[in-house]
Amino acid sequence: MQQMLSRKASFNFHGEDSPYFLGWKEYEKNSYHEVHNPSGIIQMGLAENQLSIDLLESWLAKNASVTHFKEDRGGSSLPLSSSLFRELALFQDYHGLPAFKKELAELMEEIRGSKVRFDPNKLVLTAGATAANETLMFCLAEPGEAFLIPTPYYPGFDRDVKWRTEVELVSIHCSSLNHFRLTKHALEEAYQRAQKQKLKVKGVLITNPSNPLGTTMSKDELNHLLDFVISKKIHIVSDEIYSGTVFDSPSFISITQALLNHKKVHAGNDISKRIHIVYSLSKDLGLPGFRVGMIYSENEAIISAATKMSSFGLVSSQTQFLLSNILSEKNFRKLYMKENQKRLKKRHEMMVSGLENAGISCLKSNAGLFCWVDMRHLLRSNTFEAEMELWEKIIFEVKLNISPGSSCHCTEPGWFRICFANMSTETLNVALQRIKTFAVGICEDRINYQQALCSSKKSSFNKWLLHPLSLWRNHQDHESKYR
Repeated sequence: MQQMLSRKASFNFHGEDSPYFLGWKEYEKNSYHEVHNPSGIIQMGLAENQLSIDLLESWLAKNASVTHFKEDRGGSSLPLSSSLFRELALFQDYHGLPAFKKELAELMEEIRGSKVRFDPNKLVLTAGATAANETLMFCLAEPGEAFLIPTPYYPGFDRDVKWRTEVELVSIHCSSLNHFRLTKHALEEAYQRAQKQKLKVKGVLITNPSNPLGTTMSKDELNHLLDFVISKKIHIVSDEIYSGTVFDSPSFISITQALLNHKKVHAGNDISKRIHIVYSLSKDLGLPGFRVGMIYSENEAIISAATKMSSFGLVSSQTQFLLSNILSEKNFRKLYMKENQKRLKKRHEMMVSGLENAGISCLKSNAGLFCWVDMRHLLRSNTFEAEMELWEKIIFEVKLNISPGSSCHCTEPGWFRICFANMSTETLNVALQRIKTFAVGICEDRINYQQALCSSKKSSFNKWLLHPLSLWRNHQDHESKYR
């Protein structure tokens, strides 16, 4: 039967065998519920923002007319004839609603402190950031060509970027020694490794703020990156879907901001045409189900091609209409972003404090919906086999779904991504108590083992000391008997 299917349908190129996806499957079999299944698995592998959904619900309650397709027709970007419902139902222009694209461009500018400008006409709507990243790969690379990507990285990229496009990803190995920061050496080493593998490198894919690190890229890192891609004449794809979640210093610097002040920008190169931004409303506004993503580029050929490709995954017209109305209220938009960041910071502090109470530390972070957690001290050995053993215990015994660092292509065993914004405060408290009980138990077992080992060694040592001493005494007694 398999020979009747395509190669993609017949073989597992999707990446579902990654622990990242396997953990989700186990969660779905035995999901936690505080009343109906309190011993179930708590989902901490989902980077979803549920902390501020009540603000959107409140806005909708006050503006119910929007959900009934009623609007002041003077402000609509649609024709004034017939009903609004009919216009939205029949609208199918894959360029998107101009009013919605305008609001998205303004939102992106606000998040970047109004230091850069975005032209709505250079923005392509896609069905989520997943589609945006894949579309850019189709536009920028042929099957078998490669993009470099810093590790650790979002496990879904193995599916989003590689599966259908057949583009290769080559890891830029980053280290905990410098807090997983991007360096010139790491960039060059990855490029040379790709060349040895006979791979043509077309660009670098970054996430800023980082998933899974929860950190923003520094000015130095961005300048290293710009220097590198200018010298190699390749592209940058900057996935900035967490840009509005930055809740602490340092502030977010977009690749577009770094480009403005870069010393080589005005040296006659075309780097601005080789920088492409991915954004969505899934994380900042907590609307993953609305499937709103986008590509922004100064490259007209990319915009033209991506717009045509977007017809395979459009954002519905009613979604665009609803969100354009929400975003057009500037005061609400600013209130939401500010309050959301405040709540994220509070929840992040709760997570870090709870883990510290369990003897577990995190990489210092300032953005995102997760922590990059150091559990190296809980490993049986410094190996990825030991990491998988620990992960399986956490899934099946502790009943928490977290993502092991190996699924994020981390080069150091013992790191895990743990999400904190997709659950209630009460559920997070349950999760933290489970982690504490587990971690403290491991440490106590090891202390008891070490004490028992020391006691055993001491006993053996004493026996060793006493044994020759008793032999000597017996010898002395024997000698005195026959004197």
